[in-house]
Amino acid sequence: MNNDCTEVIITADDPDWLAEFTQRLVEDRLVACGQSIATVRSICRWENAVQDVREARVALHTRASLVPAIVDRTNADHPYDVPCVIALPITQGNPEYLSWILESTREA
Repeated sequence: MNNDCTEVIITADDPDWLAEFTQRLVEDRLVACGQSIATVRSICRWENAVQDVREARVALHTRASLVPAIVDRTNADHPYDVPCVIALPITQGNPEYLSWILESTREA
């Protein structure tokens, strides 16, 4: 099976905004699903200072070919100047689940 599946991670300071954004991505068939964690602790360097903030995190399951569209949509809609959007290849998994991801998303 040619595996085009990818997990995309996005964080935001507002879990409700992130859930609504995820729903729009699912509705537009850019992702098959999003698994949300309401609170994560993010420690990072931003604007020359170490930040320690609470954020929400979502893991989106999609096609690798749709990642550029997800990045573009996130950059356009996200409240952060530089939103976290990273994509990780799914190298293995339940074949039926991976097929479902492909069936639930559109072609790039």
